[in-house]
Amino acid sequence: MNKRLAIALALVLAPAVAFASAPAVKKEGIEGKGYVWNAQEGEKIEALHKKGDAKAGQEAYEICGACHLPSGAGRPDGTFPQLAGQHSTVVIKQMADIRAGLRDNPTMYPFAQTLTDAQELADVSAYIEKLCVPVEHGKYEGADAAMQVAKGRELYEKQCLECHGKNGEGNKEKFYPVIAGQHYKYLLRQMTEIRDGHRRNANPDMVKIIKPYTNDQLVAISAYQSSMTMPGAMCKPSKGKKK
Repeated sequence: MNKRLAIALALVLAPAVAFASAPAVKKEGIEGKGYVWNAQEGEKIEALHKKGDAKAGQEAYEICGACHLPSGAGRPDGTFPQLAGQHSTVVIKQMADIRAGLRDNPTMYPFAQTLTDAQELADVSAYIEKLCVPVEHGKYEGADAAMQVAKGRELYEKQCLECHGKNGEGNKEKFYPVIAGQHYKYLLRQMTEIRDGHRRNANPDMVKIIKPYTNDQLVAISAYQSSMTMPGAMCKPSKGKKK
């Protein structure tokens, strides 16, 4: 067992108090008047200017795989997001924000701190970006799924498509994340937190769009987003399972 995997297992098996023992010092986010979304500074800009080595990133990713799975598929219950195929720029931003105390994620923080420097952050992000997006992931499973997806599609095409794309492909240059293949419960949780002001590193433009949404609308749009696929980026379906 290599050192990284041993650290990962130790963190996974550690009691909950261990995660709260050394939290990040909080930086002011969307609640602050001087907040600039995606400010290009510090470790973030350093990592963005480095060429990520996916092969080196594979080893660094082992500690991530303890929760997000070796495939990057995450967990359908929404506790851990699907990472596979995510733009390297988005991964760098989110990891740097967590490490810098701009995004609150006490579970993720001790794992994020195991990355040694900006180069390693660039490497693991490059590896994640190359992973195929899982076909089998958490979707909305209510009896009214068809209706919710249809309602969500209408909302998505009206206010989300311009940034996140027709197939949920996002935009690497603008740091808009891939949402195709993402778990329904994770999407619903994150959009609720953005709407309610709890995700402190959120894009203010998205906050304005999502602020008026009701809980029912968030359910619908999450149902639709979790149904999206990106042609050419998806993994092959497992045997015996439908696309």
